[in-house]
Amino acid sequence: MSGFAQQIIEGLSAGALYAGMALALVLIYRFTGIVNFAQGELAMFSAFLAWQLVQSGTPFWLALPVTLAISFAGGMLIERIVIRPVEGAPELTLVIVTVGLFFFVNAAAGWIWSYRLKSFPNPFPEGALRAGGVTAGYGNLGILAVVAVVMALLYVLFRYTRTGLAMRAVAANPQSARLMGIGVGTVLALGWGLAAAVGAVSGVLSAPLLFLEPNMMGGVLIYAFAAATLGGFDSPGGAVAGGLIVGVAETLAGAYLDVIGTELKIGVPLVIILGVLLIRPQGLFGTPAVERA
Repeated sequence: MSGFAQQIIEGLSAGALYAGMALALVLIYRFTGIVNFAQGELAMFSAFLAWQLVQSGTPFWLALPVTLAISFAGGMLIERIVIRPVEGAPELTLVIVTVGLFFFVNAAAGWIWSYRLKSFPNPFPEGALRAGGVTAGYGNLGILAVVAVVMALLYVLFRYTRTGLAMRAVAANPQSARLMGIGVGTVLALGWGLAAAVGAVSGVLSAPLLFLEPNMMGGVLIYAFAAATLGGFDSPGGAVAGGLIVGVAETLAGAYLDVIGTELKIGVPLVIILGVLLIRPQGLFGTPAVERA
């Protein structure tokens, strides 16, 4: 029983990272209707920025907010320069633009920092809490705590601030929000900036667990897509729940299904995506699309 509980803890830690990335995907989708295939690369670029700051002597817990601020500004700039010109274009055009952004950011990171593997310092202390035969590493607990703080801050933003209210109005109905005097263009840029910052948290927290290199977030993005699909692409809370579920499912499948093991765990999110799309396309917490004749 303790072994099962141990796997749950490991799964929740991984799921928190997937939840952060899935939330970034959902934020952009809610505001613009775009599925951002470059979200993982933006998070990777942010991780490199944090690494560069740490290498220059900046303490990690100071480098993190600086990285988030730069990521936020970068997300807004991308919306203005890359996304705004194709606003209202066919969906295929938007997909191609985000895929192009994926390759551009990946190549830029490789050009600036090279494709050599780099180690990222773990910001959390060594050691673990032990109770009832279950060990919870400080790293795992730290990841859960940081992601929980981010989620709480987002809740406060959307629930109790005028900016958050404006963002919710634009996400619900951009035309009505514009008629009410809300600057829809500014809100869309804020949405991209916010998503970039949230994704950066996932990237920076993933870096100590992976070797830092331009392709490091490819697998995480697949899990994040599974989390967003499972929770619902129009539900931020669903993205968080989906990330935790996917993390636990992946960990348990790798531990208890011999046919999967550690080599085929990447197949778990693909199975989840396929199953959800076949059974409940809107996800567990999403709103089904309604077409009126």
